[in-house]
Amino acid sequence: MSGNPKLHYINGRGRMEPIRWLLAAAGVEFEESYLEKKEDLTKLQKNGSLLFQQVPMVEIDGMKLVQTRAIANYIAIKYNLYGKDLKERALIDMYVEGMFDLNELLMGYGYQPADKKDQHFTNMMDKTKNRYFPAFEKVLKDHGKDFLVGNQLSRADVQLLEIILMAEEFKPDILAKFPLLQSFKARISNIPTIKKFLQPGSQRKPPVREEEVPKVMKIFY
Repeated sequence: MSGNPKLHYINGRGRMEPIRWLLAAAGVEFEESYLEKKEDLTKLQKNGSLLFQQVPMVEIDGMKLVQTRAIANYIAIKYNLYGKDLKERALIDMYVEGMFDLNELLMGYGYQPADKKDQHFTNMMDKTKNRYFPAFEKVLKDHGKDFLVGNQLSRADVQLLEIILMAEEFKPDILAKFPLLQSFKARISNIPTIKKFLQPGSQRKPPVREEEVPKVMKIFY
């Protein structure tokens, strides 16, 4: 195996997507090993690769890391995407935790039963427009810089862009009332490593399709 990180997950977004984004933003090439069926997960569980019997799992620097936040923290520290001091890290953590909460809502939509989809969509859009995006608009206004924290790219910027693009898949004009988020999106999208990740043919994953849901459910449940 090469020295590149190796990501073990389904061939889809899920909880691995923020990790793909961070590696791509850092300009790190990575390999992927996809779980195609239940037996692929079982094999990892039985050979001791998964500490808590769950994926995502990333092989990096001689470790088999599990737990999304732990993996993302490691990558952010390793590639200088985690602020310059303790206070900046605290802010980054606070913002990213909010993003993870919103990400769970957006990611969960495709897996809702048909009779719950409308309710979930309404709740998800309400919280995006009235709780999370106003908060990040305010952060940008109060901070007055190009980035959410300090004056350099951090994991918070990378993961906010990911969330913005996901939200726009559901509602293309969702940033209409958020001018600072609009300019933030344009700015961060143009960082060369991120611009490359946004091109067709990259390792960025598309939204889950309805017909794929049963296959994913079979692997995990």
